[in-house]
Amino acid sequence: MPEGILCNKIPCKTKEMLNALLSDKSGKQYYNEMNHLQINTEALAATIKKTLKSRMKTWLEICAHCGMCADSCFLYLANNKDPKQVPSYKIQSTLGEIVRRKGDVDNAFMQMCMDTAWSKCTCCNRCGSFCPFGIDMGVMFGYLRGLCFSQGFVPWELKIGSGMHRIFHAQMDVTTEDWVETCEWMAEEYEEDWPGLKIPVDVQNADIMYTVNAREPKHYPEDLAEAAILFHIAGENWTVPSEGWEETSLAMFAGDWEACKIQVNTVYDAMRRLKPKRMVVTECGHAYRATVIEGPYWAGLKDGKTPVPSFHYVEWVAEALRTGKLKIDPSKKIKEPVTYQDSCNYIRNAGLADCAREIMSYIAEDFREMTPCREHNFCCGGGGGFNGLGRYREQRNIGLKIKRDQILATEAKLVIAPCHNCWDAIRDLEEIFKVGIRWSFLKPLLLKMVVVPEHLKPPEE
Repeated sequence: MPEGILCNKIPCKTKEMLNALLSDKSGKQYYNEMNHLQINTEALAATIKKTLKSRMKTWLEICAHCGMCADSCFLYLANNKDPKQVPSYKIQSTLGEIVRRKGDVDNAFMQMCMDTAWSKCTCCNRCGSFCPFGIDMGVMFGYLRGLCFSQGFVPWELKIGSGMHRIFHAQMDVTTEDWVETCEWMAEEYEEDWPGLKIPVDVQNADIMYTVNAREPKHYPEDLAEAAILFHIAGENWTVPSEGWEETSLAMFAGDWEACKIQVNTVYDAMRRLKPKRMVVTECGHAYRATVIEGPYWAGLKDGKTPVPSFHYVEWVAEALRTGKLKIDPSKKIKEPVTYQDSCNYIRNAGLADCAREIMSYIAEDFREMTPCREHNFCCGGGGGFNGLGRYREQRNIGLKIKRDQILATEAKLVIAPCHNCWDAIRDLEEIFKVGIRWSFLKPLLLKMVVVPEHLKPPEE
């Protein structure tokens, strides 16, 4: 059976295909079909010839096998320093072999590549920070994921996820109507406590176009309300787009580069249509990376920039505190020991560590850094799609041990994690290890301590 009904080389493009995948509980049929999936070796060789450029060829050739990347990898450390978890070994034994064999590989080998690409690397690129040659392992594993996806070897959840982006332009089945109705609902729900609160949709020439993670309207609509309240307090002229509101990209995790382009163009189209002065993305690391860092190249924007200047939420919060748009009541600052989870995607890969520390200087009296911290912090253990893959849950849980130990060493009981995947990983960490910590996004914390101007308070009864 060269192609399965569910597991095949065809991207999920229709609701019928998506529903069939969703009905396959835990991907049981999907993975059974994968065992019989045949490799199109000619197509794989042609893809490598066309897309493997000099930079990646050079990286594969110049790796000195020095081992400098070993201790940089949280999965290597969490797995008792298993030599097969050394980043250079992981990429040379997978992508390196595919290249050396010119695509002449079999099913078992491709399944090994899939397992390595999605359960032994989160594309956090911490190893690249320590490589003496600057080899970017995140880029290389991303490329490997793309090769696996092209041959049908992608985790079940991520085939579903990239299909969601193709069909709904969101990582979940949230339609334009669902989104707009949620915005209206949240504004109405909170208007009694916040007179005049609005979540403006499709306002032209606003100062800020705000975009979110689809999980917020789907599962955490209060996050959208909290963002609206903080913009309201800060006096911002802002809007959300009715279409192009979703920043995330499970397609990026899946290696479905065509869907990456489709998804990011919906956001860029909204920028061009509404013409805001700038875009601000919610507290999500991979959403920022997908839309602001990688997205311009997927969309063919040669200057590497988004159509309007784009910012992560921590940049807006730091600016609002610095300029006085948001003021903190000193008596309501966080008194207990607190630490901060540095998201790989906007700290290490986008250089926003200073913004995060600036925020902490305003809101916390006893801020404690993890060791290491900032751009050298370890991945939370949930990035790159790792959080949501049932096939690799055990491996993900083992990886969480490094973040657990980092947090415990600070003796902080509260972890601020302005990133959805980090937030999830730390939540799961507590559920698994029961170490007695709490975790939070910035928005709910800020609302507890921000000074509310008198004219924005509800009239007294």
